[in-house]
Amino acid sequence: MKLLFANDRLGEYPASFYAATRDPSPERPGLRGAEQADVCVIGAGYTGLSAALHLAEAGRRVIVLEAHRAGFGASGRNGGQIGSGQRLEVTDLERMAGKPAAHRLWDMAEEAKALTYALAERAGVPTRRGIAHCALKPSEVAHAHHMADYLAVNYGYDQITPLDRDGLRALVPSPLYVGGDIDRGAGHLHPLNYCLGLARLAEAAGAVIFEKSTVTHIEHGRAGEPSVVATADGQVEADHVILAANAYLDHLEPQIAARVMPLNNYIVATEPLGPRMAEVLTEDIAAHDTKFVVNYWRMHRDAEGDRLLFGGGETLGYRFPKDIAGMVRRPLEQVYPQLKGVRLTHAWGGTLGITVNRMPCFRRPAPNCLSASGYSGHGVALATLAGKLMAEAVTATGDGFDVMAALPCHMFPGGSHLRWPLLVAGMSWYALRDRLGV
Repeated sequence: MKLLFANDRLGEYPASFYAATRDPSPERPGLRGAEQADVCVIGAGYTGLSAALHLAEAGRRVIVLEAHRAGFGASGRNGGQIGSGQRLEVTDLERMAGKPAAHRLWDMAEEAKALTYALAERAGVPTRRGIAHCALKPSEVAHAHHMADYLAVNYGYDQITPLDRDGLRALVPSPLYVGGDIDRGAGHLHPLNYCLGLARLAEAAGAVIFEKSTVTHIEHGRAGEPSVVATADGQVEADHVILAANAYLDHLEPQIAARVMPLNNYIVATEPLGPRMAEVLTEDIAAHDTKFVVNYWRMHRDAEGDRLLFGGGETLGYRFPKDIAGMVRRPLEQVYPQLKGVRLTHAWGGTLGITVNRMPCFRRPAPNCLSASGYSGHGVALATLAGKLMAEAVTATGDGFDVMAALPCHMFPGGSHLRWPLLVAGMSWYALRDRLGV
């Protein structure tokens, strides 16, 4: 069973709140026959569409192949949070790569955030500022406050305000947390509308997007020869290939698939809460907590009123659980017992890609092929930047791709065959620690 079709019908968006409130978007034709391009991009999510946009604006002929619809995968289903920094804290990056590299990586992440805000504005997609970081234990509060000071002193980032118990609860009225911080430089948006906006911008710049065009095989060119990207009904001959399929890469590039694990995550939307929203979030911000299986949520404000979008719970394997709403309701009501029994209007799952060290996996599988994936839950901004970095690598106008590719990206133990049972064991242990409060 292909992951691409395990939970979804060909060419149909999932029954998510995002799909129900998406901006109008044309249903694009599938690839038929032979086409030629300078660059063939596989995947129409943030990574692929950002790459297509920047390449088309640089004058390249670009064809994007998407198995379903633009924004079908994680790019159209996620929590919509535009986080600061890389997935790892700067102190971890300093130990991994040294302080100069950590500063460069921080600067690139800030560029990712600025790029995301700028492209969302170009596409007419509203963004909101502010993400609260909610800690469960006093030791986590102390660490959050230390990191806020460390970033201000050593990285010049002064957008994070440390919060004690009362300060956090003034923003996030949950009895579960004992403090944390608020990052006013981070933000949130409607993730599917942002992805559809990137598609509009890419097409306006000259890129061509084919939907319902599942790639079945790639024949990489040798010694300056073009590569051939094949689907069931056609093929694209291109000088460069960009792999932007993230967790759905599967058999197309086994060496990368062994380093990027599919992980399923789930979100629900509540009914409009009206005055009750003041009991949930007192500002139009997003939030996440310190659990290993992280809870994350944000306010969505529209003409129907304010509602809560809440994500929680993870599974490995291909199939989603039958009762997604019941699965996510448990952590939602732990965070907000005052919402016990609230009506949930939508419940959906999505598949992201994670790596062993939770840093993105940038690789060159072949001389004329670039790949970026494995954003590990931090992909709205970083995937947008990844597309730009790959475009710059193709046009020889920047070295950011090579900076990211220099970071370690190990295979999961057991490779692509035994990685699931081994990771299930590890994640079950951390999930148990969450439940026990260890």
